Amino acid sequence: MVTGCGGFLGSEIVRQLLDRGDQVTGISRQEYPDLARCGMKHCRGDLRDPDFVNRSIRDCDSVVHTAAVAGVWGPWQHFYSINKVATDHVLAACRSNQIPQLVFTSSPSVTFDGDHQRGIDETASYARRWLCHYPHTKALAEQAVLKAHDPGRLATLALRPHLIWGDDDPHILPRMLERAKSGRLRIVGDGNNMVDTVHVVNAAAAHVDGIDALANTPKDAGGRAYFIAQDEPVSCWDWIREICELGSAPPPTKRISYAAAYRMGAILEAGYRITGRKTEPPMTRFVAAQLARDHYFSIESAKEKLGFRVRLRMDQGLERLGKAWKERG
Repeated sequence: MVTGCGGFLGSEIVRQLLDRGDQVTGISRQEYPDLARCGMKHCRGDLRDPDFVNRSIRDCDSVVHTAAVAGVWGPWQHFYSINKVATDHVLAACRSNQIPQLVFTSSPSVTFDGDHQRGIDETASYARRWLCHYPHTKALAEQAVLKAHDPGRLATLALRPHLIWGDDDPHILPRMLERAKSGRLRIVGDGNNMVDTVHVVNAAAAHVDGIDALANTPKDAGGRAYFIAQDEPVSCWDWIREICELGSAPPPTKRISYAAAYRMGAILEAGYRITGRKTEPPMTRFVAAQLARDHYFSIESAKEKLGFRVRLRMDQGLERLGKAWKERG
């Protein structure tokens, strides 16, 4: 069972599982006929409905829970109901149906409070302050998943893929190019910060590795969170420039200091809350920090415990991305 099967990551997980011969059921709120044609059985519904979750999960032997609401703006209840409450429903359904293993898609942002993160591993604590609701609710969900780990009954683990990108990315890369083409993309900070990314092929493969690790070595692999990345940190703004060139967009040249961007984000957030505006502010504290700070991670635990390895190198992923965009015009 793959929740969020129609998402950028979820659909790639489904395809990789089908390619190796697994029977896959996907849960989502919309229809995805392309995945159905590939052989996926589909259950359409809302994970916030516990009865629906329990019915859908009944005949599965493994669950990959990727469904979530991402973003840096919106009401607390929206993020909490989908990221935390829905995860509680998945856990309850796994227990009641005696599903032996669950792989949960978390986020490195559960440890991010605005400071630099340089080669940190999973011993890093959860953030002490939250710059938006997404990482906070994902941290609550991750903790619930790891607490539920009980080898022999329900083995669990959490994966923290960072900045997922690829040919069919509907979120990060298109938004970046749109801002660059409109002249609204600014270099935040000194432009020298290093970041980790992960191609969607590698992020999905880590989930498949997680399933296998829980099946074969649940006591050793389970009950843990794992950072997942390309294993080759890049200069954030050099990487963005390369993406812009591949997408025929002018790379950013204008700059704003981190302090100024952070202040602007705080002011905009306050103004949007006071006026009740539902659209996302053009800058937030979380975005300013993500664009200016170092954030790269050690993935040694994933290599050792899950057998994770990078399937597609950075240069291969960029070459593949350039070809895909060129073919689409």
